Amino acid sequence: MLRTTTCGQLRTEHVGQTATLCGWVDSYRDHSGVLFVDLRDRYGKTQVVFGPESGADVQEVARSLRSEYVISVTGAVAARPMGTSNPKLATGEIELRATRLEVLNKSVTPPFQPGSIDTPNEDLRLKYRYLDLRRPRMQQTLLLRHRMIKAMRDYFDEHDFVEIETPMLGRSTPEGARDYLVPSRVHKGSFYALPQSPQLYKQILMVAGYDRYVQVARCFRDEDLRADRQPEFTQLDLEMTFVEADDVIGIIDGLVARLAKQLLGRDIPTPLPRMTYDEAMERFGHDAPDLRFGMELIDVTDIAREAEFRVWRGAADGGQRVRGINAKGAAANYSRKGIDDLTAWLTQDFGVKGLSWFKVEESGTLASPIAKNFAAPLLAKIAQRLNAEPGDLLLFVADTFPITCKALYALRKRFGEELKLYAPGSMHCSWVVEFPMFAYNEEEKCWAAMHHPFTAPRPQDAPLLASDPAACRAQAYDLVINGLEAGGGTIRIHDQTLQQQVFGLLGIDAEAARERFGFLLDALEFGAPPHGGIALGLDRWVMLFDGLDNIRDCIAFPKTQKATDLMTSAPGAVEAKQLRELGIKIDSPAK
Repeated sequence: MLRTTTCGQLRTEHVGQTATLCGWVDSYRDHSGVLFVDLRDRYGKTQVVFGPESGADVQEVARSLRSEYVISVTGAVAARPMGTSNPKLATGEIELRATRLEVLNKSVTPPFQPGSIDTPNEDLRLKYRYLDLRRPRMQQTLLLRHRMIKAMRDYFDEHDFVEIETPMLGRSTPEGARDYLVPSRVHKGSFYALPQSPQLYKQILMVAGYDRYVQVARCFRDEDLRADRQPEFTQLDLEMTFVEADDVIGIIDGLVARLAKQLLGRDIPTPLPRMTYDEAMERFGHDAPDLRFGMELIDVTDIAREAEFRVWRGAADGGQRVRGINAKGAAANYSRKGIDDLTAWLTQDFGVKGLSWFKVEESGTLASPIAKNFAAPLLAKIAQRLNAEPGDLLLFVADTFPITCKALYALRKRFGEELKLYAPGSMHCSWVVEFPMFAYNEEEKCWAAMHHPFTAPRPQDAPLLASDPAACRAQAYDLVINGLEAGGGTIRIHDQTLQQQVFGLLGIDAEAARERFGFLLDALEFGAPPHGGIALGLDRWVMLFDGLDNIRDCIAFPKTQKATDLMTSAPGAVEAKQLRELGIKIDSPAK
């Protein structure tokens, strides 16, 4: 090898030894003819000194060095002079006094310095991703990702899981998002689809008798993007036979505890707490609540029915809800204009008709322009219901249950960030269980699967499929970390008759079911065992464990929010010859 040690390896016990390092020039300093270079690789930095003992020829080459040059340097390891050690570096007590230098490759002036503590503009980072990946922060994240995947594989191996790869080219099946389609050259007019998940294949593996399957799976979904979503992503996918929901949840509880201890040094007690979907929506307005802080949603609809305030009473009498939150101690943080800004935001983004509020004065009185519409006993009831104390800010939305959920959830999330209600780096993991089987699609006037069409109902709810699908609850469970869905799973339908019944509710008739899922329906007739599993969003896990805000920062080569690759300029046009071979004609060529 060209090097004997890495740039993060040398310590005081190596003083007096000769070492050869290779890496990138991170910084360069000339102090009265003595040249200092910080040499960087992914293991760390080492200070290299080019002094008189280096020789005139070596010093001359050293003076030509610039940022990001790739060099090889040999010299003696020496202790740094008294008072010059750098406690910020693991190698900060030594330096390499160079006797040989070779420039392995030069670099043009980079658009940003990978070694700088300042984070470059994201578009610039993505365009020059090979430079961005040299940044120590990026390398730290990708190394954490590596360790996480290794720890996951070790954990599941210990629990008798078998890793099996499933195809990238499969059949297009409706799973909730648009497929990425791949045209077939051999079968013109036919298309493969890239997998949205290995869902059907892993169910087939359960029928085949591989009772514990796991895979680090690449998945693809053509959907609108955001900070925590990518068109191609990685999930830790697993499936188990002869299990109930508690068995799958228990396996993941153990994984969460193992990774938190091994990667973060934290003890997370198990079993992780659980709440039902209905409880989550009632208390937090969302099926993935952030439990790092309180500020739960409180219902005051019964109080609203007694009030003279027409907005509240009209909503309550009309079958809607009046719900609120208590931003503890936040009255001084939000002026009248600040509350008006919150109202405008909620009105524009969530369709609320207005935002009612009270500030709690030192005397305990609720002060607000609407206070005159409430008798004193009602104000006291509101204060008691929301556990109001002097300095608190109480905010309420009167509307349909879904709108109050969306608006107050968003308001709660915003307050959590702005009021710093949780410590940086804190982590809370929990489960949400017993999701509805279906949600009604008002536009298409039909039922849609809350998770996917292969989810089994709770046994006690199965009769409701025929009588009241809205009341049917699924054997479904989501893992939530810091208010983000970190994984979702279900117990699957393993009976063909039940599967056909669910397809029927989803508007998939027998002919369409046979066309799209015939292979699965056939498999269910050959002794399919009870089975269930879960998929964990690996990219999101890395983001959460590393305290990041953007999922693009934990993927080596991500896409932008418009699903483009700024480094390679993908997607791009292809030659006309390729299109002819595939039998494809483009009506509107890209500009």
